[in-house]
Amino acid sequence: MKKLIIAAAVLVLAGCSTPREPQLTIAPSPASSNQQQVNNLPVVVKSKDLRTAQFVAVIDSGRSNVKPLHASQNLRVVLEDTLSRQLSAQGFRVVANGPGMLRLDILDALVRVKHTVFKHDMEASVQLQLVAESPDGRFVKRYTGKSTQSGVSSASPDDIEMALNNLLEAVLQDIANDEQLLDHMKAHF
Repeated sequence: MKKLIIAAAVLVLAGCSTPREPQLTIAPSPASSNQQQVNNLPVVVKSKDLRTAQFVAVIDSGRSNVKPLHASQNLRVVLEDTLSRQLSAQGFRVVANGPGMLRLDILDALVRVKHTVFKHDMEASVQLQLVAESPDGRFVKRYTGKSTQSGVSSASPDDIEMALNNLLEAVLQDIANDEQLLDHMKAHF
């Protein structure tokens, strides 16, 4: 009986160690700011992931061979943390409770990779929406980025990570440079 239990345990553990698809490390850097644009203005930062699917890349190798790749960490948490660090660098004080709330909605963050025999094509798209709310008013704006790349041979997970991280950083830079958003936050937070 003991041998049967040991054999069953070995089979279960062997099944747990089967190789999985690689996970992508999505870690964009916050946009840098040369000067603080506000002085210690409190802001509550929240986020929602409104994407219909949670993967960040789709690899199409033809012949109905399509596989999704997921991020190694929760994309919503990563982007909320990055936006919080970016706002802190701009002079905001990120707090748990306060009158001014900035919500980051993730509408799209995906890299589509199409492999052929001799090359690959990558198309990355990001769409983020910011909702700035306070008792005095509401401001909603969408930020979009798209990029395409082609190369010889297959796209590596590193290539896919770099494409999405670079595009996320470009969109975060657009957010940091948005005077409309900044003016609304200064006036209503």
